[in-house]
Order: sequence, then structure tokens, then C-alpha cells
Amino acid sequence: MLRWAIICLVIALIAAFFGFGGVASTAASIAKVLFFVFLALFVLALIFGRRGPPS
Repeated sequence: MLRWAIICLVIALIAAFFGFGGVASTAASIAKVLFFVFLALFVLALIFGRRGPPS
């Protein structure tokens, strides 16, 4: 998921460089959403992935 966020960010930067404002803003917003979804899933995995000592 983080890979897709980075890809969308790169697309947004390239589109902004060439002057495609609509494409750049759309790709940047998609990258932002994907990054926060990844961050939330990462935190949930850290919280629920912890296990007690082996019994």
C-alpha cells in the first residue's frame, strides 16, 4: 500500500512539473489517502500483532 502511495506521489510531481494541475491534484489526493490508510493499518498491526509471552 505504501508503494502505491509513493507511485501516486511521483505521478503527481511529474504532472505538476509538466503543468497538468488537475491530474497533479488528483494524484496527490489519492497518494495522501493511501498513505493514511497504510499508516492506520500499520498502527493496527502493531497493536493487535503483539502477543504475550509463549505459554
